[in-house]
Amino acid sequence: MTPFPTARGVRTTPEGLLWEPSERWVRGRAGEVTVVDSRHPVLVWEPDSPVPLYAFPRAEVREDLLRPAKNPRTGTHTGSRIFYDLEIDGEPLENAAWTFPAADLADHIAFEWFRRSGRGLDHWYEEEEEIFVHPRDPYKRVDAVPSSRHVRVEIDGTVVADTHRPVLVFETGLPTRYYIPREDVRLDLLEPTDHHTGCPYKGTAEYWSWRGEADVPPNILWSYPDPLPAVGAVQGLLAFYNEEVDITVDGERLERPVTSFSRKPTSA
Repeated sequence: MTPFPTARGVRTTPEGLLWEPSERWVRGRAGEVTVVDSRHPVLVWEPDSPVPLYAFPRAEVREDLLRPAKNPRTGTHTGSRIFYDLEIDGEPLENAAWTFPAADLADHIAFEWFRRSGRGLDHWYEEEEEIFVHPRDPYKRVDAVPSSRHVRVEIDGTVVADTHRPVLVFETGLPTRYYIPREDVRLDLLEPTDHHTGCPYKGTAEYWSWRGEADVPPNILWSYPDPLPAVGAVQGLLAFYNEEVDITVDGERLERPVTSFSRKPTSA
């Protein structure tokens, strides 16, 4: 009998976890040290998180680098049973890994991703492609589609963008984002910030904030200067948070959606 799950399909645990075997070859590194090298990873969705994480069979983890956590993070990760510090060259990374209490996942270990939580492993790969922030969800799709729609964006009554050549990004679970050529955006009304975020579907974003006195959060505008190939059409284009600005498409004013980004634009 194989020690790894192989059947496809999402399963549920009594603790409220959803999990599914993945067929991807996944590696995780801390600096130059490979801590995880797995051909049998499991995708896990926690009840209060919209994105998945990976858990790995113990046989595919460098358990010799793990130590029982000195200061375990209670109350994090659904019903976590045991936390581990990761020790490399005598330097500990606190609470870098943990196990779930679910019987289905008892022989698996999950890891923090540095670019998501600020701790844990800092480089992750699916096959030969580096991935960022969190695993990509197999039930989520992101499409970047060039369009000729007329898109106008206003902040507090001021037109800040007007274009007939947007690229529309359709991402499962999020409102349509309208990416606009720089020449069609009033960048003189905004100022660049030092804020950056990473997205496993699109890449690393840079941001701008509104210069005026309107009641909008900082980092209201973003761009991907070097996007991942799947959304290459948005390279260098600019997008505003629909949640915090007024967008008119082909003469129709869109309702401002309410999402997890409402009133706190910090990640595209």
